[in-house]
Amino acid sequence: MFASTARHPLRLAGGRALSTTPARSNKLPTLGDITHSPANSATFKSRLQSFRQSLADQKKAASQSSAAYAATLGGASGSSGDAPKGGIVKSILYGSEKGQREEAEMEQSYSKVLARGKYVHAIEIHNVKPEAQKEYVKLVGSVYPEVAADKENNCHLVGSWKTEIGDPDTFVHIWEYQGYAGYHNTLHRLTQSPVHRAFTESLPPLLNARRTDLMQEFSFWPTSPPRSLGGIFELRSYTLHPGNLLEWETHWRAGLAARRNVMEGVGAWFTQVGALNNVHYLWQFQDLRERQVAREKSWGEKGWSGTVHKTVPLIQRMESRILVPLPWSPVS
Repeated sequence: MFASTARHPLRLAGGRALSTTPARSNKLPTLGDITHSPANSATFKSRLQSFRQSLADQKKAASQSSAAYAATLGGASGSSGDAPKGGIVKSILYGSEKGQREEAEMEQSYSKVLARGKYVHAIEIHNVKPEAQKEYVKLVGSVYPEVAADKENNCHLVGSWKTEIGDPDTFVHIWEYQGYAGYHNTLHRLTQSPVHRAFTESLPPLLNARRTDLMQEFSFWPTSPPRSLGGIFELRSYTLHPGNLLEWETHWRAGLAARRNVMEGVGAWFTQVGALNNVHYLWQFQDLRERQVAREKSWGEKGWSGTVHKTVPLIQRMESRILVPLPWSPVS
């Protein structure tokens, strides 16, 4: 098996060494690793507060840098500029002004309102044979962190999790790529790697089934950067009636503020290739008891009950999985 070559690091195309020895333990995690106590809850909240403060500081620094750069450009460019062109030629080439406005509104609805177009996310769902789970974790744990760490790949790993409640033989991995071009470039580069070719041959015998869907993140909910808060995760998946995604986004954009006051989100995505009309939300909690408390508090937040009332009719099917992070998961 590929995982047994740990003493002999292979190399990616271009000569970069790729060790098959994982940096972290590949112990199979379970929900039994999580314990509920006031001390653990306090630790989780403290880590969360520190993480949010760090994000706020980074956002402030980036905003100040952008403002300074814009001021520099403004001083250099002056006030003159080309006058906008109009008339019948523009109407013929680009359509009437009314048509242009309608097209712009439609384009904004789907390109800007729904998604941040910079990234493409892939969700991989592997149904692993029960007797092969330890071997699976060892194999995947020796490859995925290395793929993510290779700066020549146009991707990084958001996280890897094992399902504990729902379908407990299922493992979930979410990747982030630098757009569709980054997705193609990464896959092409991996096909040139003998390590990855060996991995793709070793993986299928461990699985009962697998699927990959390509997604984009909702513009109102950027995917979390790496963090280690501890606890459990809940992946909530919704299949919507066709044609309702924009309405769903509108209601959730308004209702998310209420949820964020009491719950910590990791990301929200909608599928673009694969199982269409699907939406996935990923939340993080200290434990199941804290999840219960947070969800009960949500109903006391202004706007949340209205969001539920308006979105439930849009749903065909919904599913909740309780996940625990795998040892190498960047979000854990």
